[in-house]
Amino acid sequence: MPELPEVETTRRGIAPHVVGRRIADVVIRERRLRWPIPRALPGALRENFFTRIDRRAKYLLFYAPDGCMILHLGMSGSLRIVRDGAGPGRHDHVDIVFDGGTRLRFRDPRRFGSIHWTRGDPLRHRLLAGLGPEPLEPELTGAFLHARARGRTQSVKTFIMDSRTVVGIGNIYANEALYEARIHPLRAAGRLSLERYGLLAASIRRVLTAALRQGGTTLRDFVNGEGEPGYFGMRLKVYDRAGRPCRRCRTPIRALRSGQRSTFYCPACQR
Repeated sequence: MPELPEVETTRRGIAPHVVGRRIADVVIRERRLRWPIPRALPGALRENFFTRIDRRAKYLLFYAPDGCMILHLGMSGSLRIVRDGAGPGRHDHVDIVFDGGTRLRFRDPRRFGSIHWTRGDPLRHRLLAGLGPEPLEPELTGAFLHARARGRTQSVKTFIMDSRTVVGIGNIYANEALYEARIHPLRAAGRLSLERYGLLAASIRRVLTAALRQGGTTLRDFVNGEGEPGYFGMRLKVYDRAGRPCRRCRTPIRALRSGQRSTFYCPACQR
């Protein structure tokens, strides 16, 4: 699934090509995504334009003068800039066509993504209203995590992946951040000290910042707005490295299933 670095990489890649350009048409080939695409979307966007594109958690917010399109890439979605004449593939469900023929194309093989339209404040939309802080903003501190974790018996990995705690930390980056902080992923969230949460908050920022510099992580489906992969996958230290030596101590990395997610850790370094 595209996580925060992949979504932010997508936002940065497509914005220069679409912001301020008149929308000539909206082509919907398949409405049945996670939720049906609103039938009012083409009429709302035609002859309109996007004033800016923001990101909140893993959602992209396409602001127009009279509303906002909210888009989630789901498990396998991607947005690409294509030129007129580039025919759609089987899973290319939506094209937003701009003056001059440039298209913003939404591809989603598994159809777990979603597109919404609102004329109200998108940050108050039911999908966004209850979200936690952004992981790269000053609000995410060790003290914040420690306070939120008080009394919780769930694993610390599940805790930091909960978007009500902090947004945008998916499975890949949760594994990597916990490794960097030397914290065992199954340790109870409520039993970690303030000091260790300080280390974890700093690790989350370092891992996500490094991933952004590399354009995200491509394991299966992700490509950026130009159709190129992300390269952070070559720098992963534990994720998908079961049986390979820890980069710190050479102990073989172990894998287990936790909360229906693949979890990777070093049994010697992470306690």
